[in-house]
Parts: sequence; structure tokens; C-alpha cells
Amino acid sequence: MSGSEYEPFKLSRSYTSREGTPTIDSVDLNVFRYSYFSACLSCTFCGHSCCNWGVDIDAENVERILARKDELEAYLGTRSEDWFTGEWEIIADYPGGKSTRTKVVDGSCTFQNRENGACKLHSFALEKGFDYHVIKPLISSLFPLTFGDGLLCLGEELYEGSLICQGNGPSCYDAQRNEVLYYFGPELVAELDSIRDSLKEKAAA
Repeated sequence: MSGSEYEPFKLSRSYTSREGTPTIDSVDLNVFRYSYFSACLSCTFCGHSCCNWGVDIDAENVERILARKDELEAYLGTRSEDWFTGEWEIIADYPGGKSTRTKVVDGSCTFQNRENGACKLHSFALEKGFDYHVIKPLISSLFPLTFGDGLLCLGEELYEGSLICQGNGPSCYDAQRNEVLYYFGPELVAELDSIRDSLKEKAAA
């Protein structure tokens, strides 16, 4: 990888997502050091470019979306055939053991609101009164945090320095702390908070 390297730190135990996978047993300390402009809907400078390539979406999430196909087709104004590439990759860390990607239409994710950059899946859930985590991809909810082989880490854009809004705002962990809490629970967050606070104390010493 270009730019910074992983700096993994072993956690006191493993933490499994409420989805049954992934399981996290270590964290890259860079999640506490790297920052980005996390108020995405208030951004005026990136053009919401992080949505330009679509996103990985696990098999179970696809099933939950397709279970609401009729409602979503009416809301989005597109047919379900236009939502996913249909090309599957076996990834044990993903719920269902495999993932596909959302389609890119006119240079952006098919689920992106072109007017304000918002995720239409997220907006649909809020309007219908249910938790957006039910249909919004796990990778989207956690971004720019991600995971692999038991490691909670950053998306490759951060390590490469290609995320336009990098270096502005809170740390990636602090910005996405509530998402980590939702997926992995309060015990992992308590341990990560402790690691974060320890790093701050060392930096100030």
C-alpha cells in the first residue's frame, strides 16, 4: 500500500458483529489518527466523489433490499435490475459469505441522490420509519472504517491519501463511533475508547 502502513493493535478479545460476521480482534491505530470531513451532506468541495464507484454489498443485505423491491422501485424510480452488478465474490467476512456491488449509473452509485449526495436507501428508511441499517450496506455505514481478516482499519482511500476530504474534521473512529457501537456493541466501543484516550495521553506527554 502507498502512504501509511497498518499499525495493528491486538484487542483483549474478539468482537462479532450483530450480523454474525465480521469478527474483529484487532484495530489499526490509524483509525484514531486519520481524520476526514464527516458531515458529508454539508460538504461543498468533493462533489460526493466517494460514491463514484458504487459499494460492496453483502448477500443478506441484498435479500433485505429485494424484499422491499416494489416499494423501492416506486421510491427510486428505477427497476431492481439496475441496482446490483450481479457479479458475486466469495468473502467470508461478509454476512452471507459473499458480496456483489451496487451499479454505477451516470458516474455514481445507483442509490445516490444526485441533488444532495445522500444515500437514497438511508432516506427511504427514514421516511418509512425504520432503521436504515436494515437496507443500507454495511460498508457504506462504516465508511471510511472497514474490516478484513479480523482487523478494524481504514478504507484504502485514507492510506493512499486519495480521499478528497481527508485531514478535515474528527478522527475516523470518532466520526463513526456510533456505527461501530451499532454493529459491534458497547464493549468493543469501550475498549476502543480506552485505546484512543491512551494514545491522546501519550501524544500530550
